[in-house]
Amino acid sequence: MDEKMKQASDVMFEVGLKHRREVLGAEYVDGSLNAANDFMMAFQHITTEWCWGYGWSRDGLPRKTRSLLNLAMLTALNRGPEIKLHVRGAINNGVTVEEIKETLLHATIYCGIPAGLDAFKIANEVLKEMGQIPATPAKKA
Repeated sequence: MDEKMKQASDVMFEVGLKHRREVLGAEYVDGSLNAANDFMMAFQHITTEWCWGYGWSRDGLPRKTRSLLNLAMLTALNRGPEIKLHVRGAINNGVTVEEIKETLLHATIYCGIPAGLDAFKIANEVLKEMGQIPATPAKKA
């Protein structure tokens, strides 16, 4: 890689790292970086530069909208661990529990009940852990 490309990559990494820490939390991000060996560091760089440095830093959509899109797409892809991570990120980005619920309901319609059920279970667990919803079952009518 020539020097100009390296500098651009370094800048995009730093921009991405800022956004990634703000959305996912510094503890999680720094833990991922610190745990990465040389092999996994290549992935850490590409996700930080492309996803967070390029995608999340664009002005065209607010973070809140990006979070909702992520939850819908991750439901479609049935990516449980990423749903868990991005529910936390959505709350950090100002998404409400109601908006998460509506996004997951809408995704369930298009992605199917099994994918929606998994997404709901994961979101429910994270939202309870974060104190966003009660840990006790709803009262039955």
